[in-house]
This record gives sequence, C-alpha cells and structure tokens, in this order.
Amino acid sequence: MNNPNRLRVGDHGSDVTVLQTRLVRAGQPLTIDGWYGTATEAAVRAFQRRHGQVVDGVAGPRTQAALTGIIDPLALTQNDIIAAAATLDCESAAINAVIEVESPRGGFLPDGRVVILFERHVFWQQLVAAGIDPTTIALPASILSPQRGGYVGAAAEYARLAQAVTIHPEAATAACSWGRFQIMGYHATSLGYASAIAMAAAFAKGESEHLTAFVRFVQLDADLLKALRARKWAAFAKLYNGPAYAANLYDAKLASAYARHSAALSATAEAA
Repeated sequence: MNNPNRLRVGDHGSDVTVLQTRLVRAGQPLTIDGWYGTATEAAVRAFQRRHGQVVDGVAGPRTQAALTGIIDPLALTQNDIIAAAATLDCESAAINAVIEVESPRGGFLPDGRVVILFERHVFWQQLVAAGIDPTTIALPASILSPQRGGYVGAAAEYARLAQAVTIHPEAATAACSWGRFQIMGYHATSLGYASAIAMAAAFAKGESEHLTAFVRFVQLDADLLKALRARKWAAFAKLYNGPAYAANLYDAKLASAYARHSAALSATAEAA
C-alpha cells in the first residue's frame, strides 16, 4: 500500500495521479497514468532540482508541499549537499545515499522540533562521567538504565528527554542523537560546539547545520572519510552505525541508494 506522504517508484493509484497532475501543472512533461515509474521519478527529480531541494526522486512531504507552493525554510538543499561533497572531496551522490538511508523522513518533526532519539544507557554513562552515581537517581528504567532500549519514537522521545533534563540538562542532551544525521550530543565539543545544549540549539536553525556537523564528524575520522570517498559501504556502515550494521543491511542499502543517485546524476549531466 502506498504511503501518501512519501511516494516513490513502484507506487500507483489516486495519490500518484494527484502527484503527476501537480507535476504537469508545475511544467514537467509527464503522462498522467497513476503509476510512479521512471518517468515520474525523473519529473520529481527535475522539480526538486529546480526548486533547490534534495534531489532523491522521492515525493516526500516537502516535495509535495512545494508543488502546492509551500517552501520549508529549514530544509536541506541539494546545493548544501554539493558544497559538503566538495569539502569532503567525495561524490555528492555518496552523501545523498547516506541521507536516504539514515534520515529519509528529514531532521525535523512535524511540530518543528529537531528529530531526536534518547539513549537511556548513554544518559547513564554521561551521569557517571559527570561524577553522579546513577543508582542514586529515582528515574524509571525507561529513562535511566545501563542497557540500551526504552525507545518510543518521534515526539514521544522529548517526553523521555524532559525527565532526564530534570536531573542533569547537559548529560541528558548529550545522551540524544540529533537531527538528520543522528549525531550524538556527546560529540558536540569535538565538532566545535560549546556544549551538547549549544549543538541542539544550533540544530534547531535548520538542516544545513545538521549537514555541517556531519561533515565535521566525518573529517574527524580518517577511516570513515576514506570509506565515504571510496564508496566502501560496509566499512562506512561499520564505522558510522556500529558492528551490528549488517543486521540492518545498512551497507546494502547504502550501495543501492548510491547506485540510483549516481545514475540519475549521470543522466542529468548527459541531458545537459
């Protein structure tokens, strides 16, 4: 069944017909047939490119909103990605692939807050590092535990964070992954921020800040940078996602996403 908020190749039906109609009205030459095939994907990519969006060929909420005239000022743009690729001396298609696999739904919640995932075991570790004995803290195991887990997802993660903040704001903020690239707050100072709280505040300004932090994160790890440049996806996934990356097929997903983005960019270059 289609996800009407995120249409892609293989989808079909009335949602795709509406999308195609809007693309045609936006000036994209396209047959309206209700099938999201390669022609519709190419039309979506062309529209995204023209309007400065991340070019991924997927009609997500931001692309569909832009087709109705609504532009998201917090959104990452393809020009941001091109600039980041130049800084890292890698292909922009490689960064597009990381974005597609790591954060297909974007770096912000519908209510405008930055996407987070609170890690209770990291909060435990951060309290220990701050000289606080976690066993003396009266919090439920869903908030504080030496074991990972307790996730509830989306906006509900902020309720977990709020409980942790009452104990130690910086440790709690450092225990979250933040934004489009899921950067852990405890990396804040190594990435040039004064604190995890300062990083969170910067991330609230827009996804371009999320990408800036990702670039810095990659630059700090020579092996990670080398893997990204060479498109060695298993090595990249292991370093970025941890040793359990294979269980989630991160490397295969990255390789597949890169192949699509690289082919699309080549086709665009040939057409130009």
